[in-house]
Amino acid sequence: MAQCVQSVQEFIQDSFVPLVAALCSEEAERLTRKNNLSFAELVKPFCRLTSEVHMRDPNNQLHIIKNLKIAVNNIITHPPQPGAIRKLLNDVVSVSQPAEGLVANVITAGDYDLNISATTPWFESYRECFLQSMPASDHEFLNHYVACMLVVSSSEPEPVEQFLKLSQEQHRIQHSSEYLYPKWFIPNTLKYYVLLHDVSTGEEQRADSIYEEMKQRYGTQGCYLLKINSRVSNRGTDEQIPDPWSQYLQKNTIQNQDCYEDCPYTVISNKSTDHLISDGLDSEIKDGLSNNFKTHPLQLDHPSGSLDSTDYMKATASLQDSKKSNSGTPHGACLTLTDHDRIRQFIQEFTFRGLLPHIEKTIRQLNDQLISRKGLSRSLFSATKKWFSGSKVPEKSINELKNTSGLLYPPEAPELQIRKMADLCFLVQHYELAYSCYHTAKKDFLNDQAMLYAAGALEMAAVSAFLQPGAPRPYPAHYMETAIQTYRDICKNMVLAERCVLLSAEILKSQSKYSEAAALLIRLTSEDSDLRSALLLEQAAHCFINMKSPMVRKFAFHMILAGHRFSKAGQKKHALRCYCQAMQVYKGKGWSLAEDHINFTIGRQSFTLRQLDNAVSAFRHILINDSKQSPAQQGAFLREYLYVYKNVTQLSPDGPLPQLPLPYINSSATRVFFGHDRRPAEGEKQAATHVSLDQEYDSESSQQWKELEEQIVSVVNKGIIPSNFQPTQFCLNRYSDNSRFPLAVIEEPITVEVSFRNPLKVPLLLTDLSLLWKFQPKDFNAKRDGEAKELGMCDGDMIGTEAIAEFLINSEETKVARLKLFPHQTGELHILGVVYNLGTVQGAVTLDGIDPSIGLQTGKLVSNGLSVRGRQDLEIQGPRLNNTKEEKTSIKYGPDRRLDPIITEEMPLLEVFFINFPTGLLCGEIRKAYVEFVNVSKCPLTALKVVSKHPEFFTFGGNTAVLTPLSPSASENCSAYKTVVTDPTSVRTALLSSASSVDFGVGTGGQPEVIHVPLPDAVLLPGASVQLPMWLRGPDEEGVHEINFLFYYESIKRHSKMCHRVLRHTAVICTSRSLHIRATVCRSNALEDEEGRGDNMLVFVDVENINTSETGVKEFHIVQVSSNSKHWKLQKSVNISEDKDTKLASRERAKLCFKAVRCKNSEENYTFADIVFGNEQIISSASPCADFFFQSLSSEFKRTHVQSHTHASQRAVKQSFDETVRLIQRCSEVDLNIVVLWKAYVVEDNKQLILEGQHHVALNTVGKEAFSFPQKQELPETALLKFFRPENTPVPARPTPEQLSNLIKTSLHYPESFNHSFHQKSLCLVPVTLLLYNCSQAVVDVMIDLRHKTTSPEALEIHGSFTWLGQTQYKLQLKSQEVYSLQLKACFVHTGVYNLGTPRVFAKLADQVTLFETSQQNSMPALIIINNI
Repeated sequence: MAQCVQSVQEFIQDSFVPLVAALCSEEAERLTRKNNLSFAELVKPFCRLTSEVHMRDPNNQLHIIKNLKIAVNNIITHPPQPGAIRKLLNDVVSVSQPAEGLVANVITAGDYDLNISATTPWFESYRECFLQSMPASDHEFLNHYVACMLVVSSSEPEPVEQFLKLSQEQHRIQHSSEYLYPKWFIPNTLKYYVLLHDVSTGEEQRADSIYEEMKQRYGTQGCYLLKINSRVSNRGTDEQIPDPWSQYLQKNTIQNQDCYEDCPYTVISNKSTDHLISDGLDSEIKDGLSNNFKTHPLQLDHPSGSLDSTDYMKATASLQDSKKSNSGTPHGACLTLTDHDRIRQFIQEFTFRGLLPHIEKTIRQLNDQLISRKGLSRSLFSATKKWFSGSKVPEKSINELKNTSGLLYPPEAPELQIRKMADLCFLVQHYELAYSCYHTAKKDFLNDQAMLYAAGALEMAAVSAFLQPGAPRPYPAHYMETAIQTYRDICKNMVLAERCVLLSAEILKSQSKYSEAAALLIRLTSEDSDLRSALLLEQAAHCFINMKSPMVRKFAFHMILAGHRFSKAGQKKHALRCYCQAMQVYKGKGWSLAEDHINFTIGRQSFTLRQLDNAVSAFRHILINDSKQSPAQQGAFLREYLYVYKNVTQLSPDGPLPQLPLPYINSSATRVFFGHDRRPAEGEKQAATHVSLDQEYDSESSQQWKELEEQIVSVVNKGIIPSNFQPTQFCLNRYSDNSRFPLAVIEEPITVEVSFRNPLKVPLLLTDLSLLWKFQPKDFNAKRDGEAKELGMCDGDMIGTEAIAEFLINSEETKVARLKLFPHQTGELHILGVVYNLGTVQGAVTLDGIDPSIGLQTGKLVSNGLSVRGRQDLEIQGPRLNNTKEEKTSIKYGPDRRLDPIITEEMPLLEVFFINFPTGLLCGEIRKAYVEFVNVSKCPLTALKVVSKHPEFFTFGGNTAVLTPLSPSASENCSAYKTVVTDPTSVRTALLSSASSVDFGVGTGGQPEVIHVPLPDAVLLPGASVQLPMWLRGPDEEGVHEINFLFYYESIKRHSKMCHRVLRHTAVICTSRSLHIRATVCRSNALEDEEGRGDNMLVFVDVENINTSETGVKEFHIVQVSSNSKHWKLQKSVNISEDKDTKLASRERAKLCFKAVRCKNSEENYTFADIVFGNEQIISSASPCADFFFQSLSSEFKRTHVQSHTHASQRAVKQSFDETVRLIQRCSEVDLNIVVLWKAYVVEDNKQLILEGQHHVALNTVGKEAFSFPQKQELPETALLKFFRPENTPVPARPTPEQLSNLIKTSLHYPESFNHSFHQKSLCLVPVTLLLYNCSQAVVDVMIDLRHKTTSPEALEIHGSFTWLGQTQYKLQLKSQEVYSLQLKACFVHTGVYNLGTPRVFAKLADQVTLFETSQQNSMPALIIINNI
């Protein structure tokens, strides 16, 4: 139980006090009414004695009474009405509420910290009022009047006669049979005569003389002169007299019940049936209660007991009014402090001289009667006292029908005399004697089976035992148990049972027996009284929380039960308080259904009490928690919530929009898109993919676009990226960099994608959904700014807002809404959130399998499409900062500005369309398409450029019109190349042309990835469009390729915020295999060509058709092989085949051989040599052939350039050493590029198509094989992990033997066969010329050694042996590229085939030591046949 203001002893003593009746004359009543008080009310604050009182017990022992209180009441001759009592108790509880700002008691139990009100003043008020309002009954005398005050005014003509009349009236009330009420303790009631004198108006002498007469008549002990109303009305109002009456009068006591009108109440006419009257106290409640448990026991929609909630509201209102009137009217206005003291003195005198002597005397008389009647010879207190059971058979009532509770005793029965004596002793705090009497009476009653009497004796015996000073015996709780059980089960008297429980629970609580107290309180809860059950359950809950080990969940559970019963009793505030206290326990512990029930109840109760904010908050919790309720229940919750919200918004229709809890918004998933939606493809016309909200974010792709934009901005700004450069971001999301304010362009839409989630199992309907924004107009060219306009929607001139009329989110669905804004002015825009009407779907619609009957249950919100308007803010938390030490050690978040765009001035807007753009190509295939550029804005655009990571994929043609072929009609057989019909005589001979790389945008010092788009006049006017041809070449690697194009353009007018704009396009091309080309170059053995020059080479080209015929390719034709180089050119084809075309079916190979010679001019221009195998020459120096060649050249250069950079750290230490190595290396380098042009014949849909294409092979080194596509290195499956320490000293690069062998090129000139007559001359001498050619650019020292012999036996067998005659060692010096001829003689002794290639040639650079000296070996044998003739 909760803490009480009084101790348990004080509580019990104040509950049972001597009752004194007051009977006043009309004049006396008039005097007291001057103070707005009746006589009983006048003396009430002074009825507690301030000093100890002494009296003697029957054994003549002195007994001290402390803190005695008496009760003075006006005589009321009819019993209290049960309905009035119920109403009064309801009012008392409803008026008593927790004080505002009361500091709650914080109880910590385990994981719980609970704020609980330490005291329950409403319970104490109820208890006090309940005990005071208990009707008197015949089985006990505690509520019977002990004495009667007769009050007469001194101003009456004949006061003494008036006293006589009042005395007779009292006698008639007590002894006449017409009055059954009130009850009197003994027949000879003490009469105390009080003369009331009004000091302000009356004559004091007359009052004194009347008083003297009274003393003579009634004795000094039996009368009193009370002087009041000393205060003169015209005295100043400065003097503040305390008002001790207000606290008593606010407790609207049962004596005022004339003002209550209730239903008729039948009094049983038998004089001795008072217990039945008390039994009937709650009979109406029993009758009026519908005991229906078919519905949920905690359902709130039951009738609130017999007291209807509307009646309760009226009663509360009337009580509040009376309270106001009481508090507004001053009491005791005519009384001074002296009068207060006089009243106090009067009560003391009455008690000391009148009441207590009378009680003492009565106790003695009763004691004597008992002793005489029981035949006892000694006093009650003798050590050998013995109580006999009464020999007299008690009279039994006619009403007794097999029910032992119906036994009634006559008033003079000795058993009742014992009880009467016990009650008197109890009232004057003589608990020991009272206990003995109760104990004795209990035995007698039990012997007679008078259970009502026995229960009363047991009850008071237990209380007396507890209150005995020094506690000689323990509290007999079992007495109380028996009494409660008897009252409740046998006597069916819940009022007496309730009193028992209230007393016993308080006693058990004082002994810290909280568990027993709780059990007791719970036991008395029943369906007959909701108010009583609620109060007792609440006290039981407090017992559980106050235990040594607090039982928190039991506390909460019983608080819920108490709240439910309070609700049924119409005590809405108390119900709400109980549920709120219990909520502290259930909240956040995963008891979601319990939490939902509590929140729902709190919401309803708060709504009933018009605490609308609390109601909204409670319903909000139900909806935002992950609810486990059924769809029907969730629908009911939602409709209730909407109904409450509707009421809230109606109270303040012009107030700010409320925050709605549904649906959930995932703020971090919000995406913002700047610009128009992408146009769909129209036939062959395909719009640039650009960016759209349908694309998923890819960090790699995003980084690529950023790099491309940086690249193009760097080129435009001459290699420098400006400091204020901000990469263009069209779509902002959680992964993008949102630290800067994004830029949006005026008149271009801003789309915000908001992610909604419906956590409920019922669909939600959002209507009139739009964005909420704040805008501050700013002219970025002027200094003055406009004022901020709040919350948009109202001002369509500045920002146009698009609304979605209906947006349905099905149960547990996540759905995105795309909302648009159209800025019409420059400035700063802040998107704050979304605004919408939240509603439910009409019940007849079935959605996602949900039963259509949902929402059609009986209730006030039957599928009426109820909706409320509200908002939700978009609050996005930025990324966590983790750069500085301070940021790493604390939790700080950066800004996220994706919802705060800056609206800039007008900018041009480009749209790009691709016409006839292929999706599939063969590797190396050339296809012609068209690109259309459209300016859809009102500003002209210029400086159009495109950048791509794959510039070798496309070209717009050369810089000059001459190099770019005319656009032929789009026919499938039209060639994309510039062609010329060839002369048949020139087949297999090179046709020469030349071109500069500058013409094709290569070698200008810029980046080859950035390509200028050749717009006519370099400007695209508003609304204008231009179509340009675009040649595409299939990438060399098969597979799916994503090729990113970034189109860059600027406005003619410079802007402060936005310098340029970009448009993205991603082309997806699927390539399939075509040809694979391998080429090698080797030095020709012929030292001189036709023109007498010594520099020529052989080029071998190996072409393989690696296409699998899945793509429908029938065969490939090699139509032309071209070379392009600054130093070399193809001269002629040396193929033996007579066919013009080289045809390759699937998996076939062909080998082509060409002779290459040095170009005459070594200018900057590239020499193109075309060897044609067909009828048409493709001019390889024109677009698109040259474009793709130069682009492949630049990408190849880029690749090798990167590799050379990685080895920069390992460059040689000595500069001269490096130069030497470079000279030697250059001897074996070739700068010759081969372009193989082909046609492929494809059958598709029974039509034959001719595709064309080209492959490039870059030949760099003599003897080294080169490929059209780099070969992939196959990695070993497993490799050992090697640990080594890197060497700091770089190892100088040494030339390889192959490179050294290319320094000098040698050639032997001799007859293939030589006839000699060995019979005539045994030695055969053959002249041989050894030609030496210095391939390098430096002077070379050469040493020739002819002494070399072939030691291999195989060689001897095959070729035989010969010898050189003459000088066998030569030392020569060859200048740069010099040819030297040396005459030798070979000597043979017999016929045979001989290999003359035995001379060893050593070479070294003239200014070097013999570091690089090595043998120059000829790869091919020089065979000579010696014939004998």
